[in-house]
Order: sequence, then C-alpha cells, then structure tokens
Amino acid sequence: MKVDPPKLIDLARSVLTRLGAAEAEAALTAEGLVRADLRGIPSHGVNFLMKIIDRVENGVLNLPTNVTLISRSGSTAHFDGGNGLGQPAAHRAMETSIEMARQNGVGLSLIRNTNHIGLLALYTLLAAREGMIGVCMCNAAVSMAPTGGAEALMGTNPLSLAVPCGDDAPILVDMSTSIVARGKIRRALSMEKAIPEGWALDENGCSTTDPGAAMQGSLLPIAGPKGYALALFIDLIAGMLSGSKYGKEILTFHKPLGPTGVGVMALAVDISRFMPLDHFKQLAVSHAETIRNSRKAQNVERIYLPGEIEFEKEKASREYGVEIDPHVARELNQLIDKFGIPMARIEE
Repeated sequence: MKVDPPKLIDLARSVLTRLGAAEAEAALTAEGLVRADLRGIPSHGVNFLMKIIDRVENGVLNLPTNVTLISRSGSTAHFDGGNGLGQPAAHRAMETSIEMARQNGVGLSLIRNTNHIGLLALYTLLAAREGMIGVCMCNAAVSMAPTGGAEALMGTNPLSLAVPCGDDAPILVDMSTSIVARGKIRRALSMEKAIPEGWALDENGCSTTDPGAAMQGSLLPIAGPKGYALALFIDLIAGMLSGSKYGKEILTFHKPLGPTGVGVMALAVDISRFMPLDHFKQLAVSHAETIRNSRKAQNVERIYLPGEIEFEKEKASREYGVEIDPHVARELNQLIDKFGIPMARIEE
C-alpha cells in the first residue's frame, strides 16, 4: 500500500498539534516519522503516533516539549529534554553542536530526560549537510544481554555517523548495537511471522525464532562481545554522563509506565579545521568509487556504500509513494476520525 508522503506528514502533524505539541515541533517530528517510512524503516515510522498518543493520554509524555539548556561552555552543551518528544530535543542538540563546531572546531551536546528520538540518521545528516562529520548515539530500554548472559541489561543503543561525499548523498551509517532493532521483533510479532535464527534468545538464554519468546528474552549484540561493549559505552556516555537514566532504569516507550529517561549524545566535527572541505569531499568521492568498483564476491552485482540503499529507497518513495502496512493504514484512519482531521481517509 502506497500513500502520498505530504499527506502522511500533514496527518502526523495534525495529530501532534491536537495532542498539544507546538507547531514547529509537530512539523519536525511528523517529517521525521514519515522519513523513516520513506527510507524503508517502518519500525520508526508513523506507527509511532499511536505510542505517542498512548503516552500523552496516560500523562507520561509532556507536550508541548520544553527543552531547557542546563549549561553551555566552549565546545559543550547540556540539555534537559523535559520528558517531551525526543525529535525536537535531538534536533536542537545537533544544531547547537554544529554551531559550536563552527566556533571551536568541535561541538558536543548531551541530553538527559528525553524520549525516543526516531532515526538517528536525521541528526547526523544535519551535520554532514553543513560540511561536518556528525555522530549521534542514544540509549534505550533494556532488551539485550551481555555476551554470555541471559538477562537483558542494556538497550539496542543505536549509533549513527555521517560524512559529506561531494555532491552525492553523505556516507551514512545508522544502526543498533544488536543484530536487529527490537522494532523488527515487534513487527514480526504483530504480523505473526517467525524471526530468523540468531536474532534473539528466549528468557532461558536459548536461541529462538518466536518473536513472542524474543520479546520476553533478549536480543543478541552485533559481533558478539564487540557489540556488547559498544552498547555499554553508549549507555555510559549518552545515559550516565548526561545525568539521564541508564541500564535497567530506562523505561520502554511502548508502554506508558512512566518517563523513559532516554539520554542522547550529538557530536559535530568541522572538517575544515583539518583540511579544506572541498578536498575532503573529493577524497571521499574517489574512495567511494574505489569501493563501488572493487572486485565483487560471487553472485554479487553491486557493492553499496553505507546508507546508499536507504537514500535510493527514499528517492523512490517520494516519487511513487511511501509504503505502509495495511494495519497501520487502519490505525491512521482511526486517528483521522478520532481527532476530526479534515482529510480523506487512506484507502485500505
């Protein structure tokens, strides 16, 4: 099922403003949710509207979002997200980091007390578009056991990096530190589909292909102990150092149990402090072509750069419509009716 992207953005924005979000944050968050769908990542798409509504109606997410500056000195800034929407908090943090990087060569912002920030790529792209290296990381509710363990002690704790690459799309990675994002487990559960072997353990620490058992158990880290270590350090920096929650303290966004307490780090590095920006871009383009044109493994037709598949998916989605699941379309139609939004229903 395909829907015109501007319609989805308008619908999401309308829902958020009716919940109490300010116009600017509603527009920014709506764009971020739809962009996840555009890029082929529905686990972070407009389906999150239902979770936001649930949290607002249960009094565990504050709207409008009140992001406050705790401190700023030199190349660092510290924010409190006010237990509001994570997207405007992360956007402000990265914009501040970019501003500090222009002044000092590098800028690092930490956020405490926020919520799910959506695609981390949205924030690192802000830096890359400004001729900078962007880095963003955040912690999440526990869902992953340490290597050798059977008890979830850390979240999927995602990480994104982006660098400019000539006139091409930036080279970009946005990944969880688990083999798969937990949203894909939830999606498999809702669609009553098995998950691949090697994604998760059940509550007894045994491998499982049952998404329900995986939700009760734990996800496996990427590259074993390397992914476990990376997730731990993200929790220490984005969570502990920011003064936010970490480890088992963080609450899931998917149930209205209370403020999640997510912590975020946003870093920008001004490339021009190390070499002329145009020269770096030329080097990146040349290196990218070397990778694309390198010898391919058997039965491989194309080598992609990190992020390239998602950029091409987004381009196609903007041209031909964004794909959404039928059950999401039904939920969106219910929101049109619930909030009295003056737009045509989505054809199911």
